[in-house]
Amino acid sequence: MRNILQGKLGFGTAPLGNMYRTISEEEAMATVNAAWESGIRYFDTAPSYGAGLAEIRLGEALSTKNRNDYVISTKVGRIISDELEDPSTRDFGEKTGLFEFGRKNKIINDYSADATLRSIEQSLERLKTDRLDIVYIHDVAQDFYGDEWLSQFETARTGAFRVLTRLREEGVIKAWGLGVNRVEPIELMLELEEAKPDVSLLAGRYTLLDHERALQRVMPAAEKHHMDIVIGGPYSSGVLAGGTHFEYQQASPEIMAKVEKIKNIADRHHINIKAAALQFSMSNPAVATVIPGASRPERIAEDNAALNTVISAAFWEEMREQKLVAPHAPLPIGVK
Repeated sequence: MRNILQGKLGFGTAPLGNMYRTISEEEAMATVNAAWESGIRYFDTAPSYGAGLAEIRLGEALSTKNRNDYVISTKVGRIISDELEDPSTRDFGEKTGLFEFGRKNKIINDYSADATLRSIEQSLERLKTDRLDIVYIHDVAQDFYGDEWLSQFETARTGAFRVLTRLREEGVIKAWGLGVNRVEPIELMLELEEAKPDVSLLAGRYTLLDHERALQRVMPAAEKHHMDIVIGGPYSSGVLAGGTHFEYQQASPEIMAKVEKIKNIADRHHINIKAAALQFSMSNPAVATVIPGASRPERIAEDNAALNTVISAAFWEEMREQKLVAPHAPLPIGVK
């Protein structure tokens, strides 16, 4: 997978779906162009990001590029309807309201075989491309479905899993896996003998603020089954990059206090907390790529600066001494 993903840093397009705020077409195009000019060639998107808006914008921005020069992943599990709805009342479980500024097209949850094929057809049209490289099965987890997540997972197992396996065998796609914000669906998938995923996108669960559960079970299981991990949300919804969101909501006082402790250590070592967050997420051997999201061109420059920052071993030693990273977490000491 790592030769397909083309580098350690990719681009997550959720913000292009008007996540949290409305962004202009010009700003969206400029952000994708900034990512391209910085050398990024892996772009991740999904139909649910603004009810197709992120895919439309990404497709437009990449329409002048040689298709062989970049990698696209998108997701299945949601169909975008021509019927309209009020985005602010859309049920996204714990993430309700996340894309209230996106398109008004109704989003239909469906992980069946037929819906998987239809979703891919819709994505190809929105992305203005003739092929997808990686397809993730999106959000089949507790944060979106609560106690119903296992029944949704079962629908995906008999539907999307099998369709994507067949498409990979036929050479239509190069790889498939899950795209989730929880570790349990990945753990369950890797226990199935019939499922042979190549890569999975784990968002928000391997960050400076939240990594112990993934470290204990998902990362070892991924390595055992030769499945790469792509890390989304390395800044924990923005709170590790100067923002105030954690888990897509306003961060609690406890989270803000922990962030302040990390920031104080970073300041003493003359580095940006963003650099520490990004490099930590990259340091686990199971991780192939990290895909921060961005809605402003300057954020791309910040990500590249964070990637290339030299961080001393003393910083990581202090983080471990202060119990701000798990004692057995791989650290990027000596990488730079």
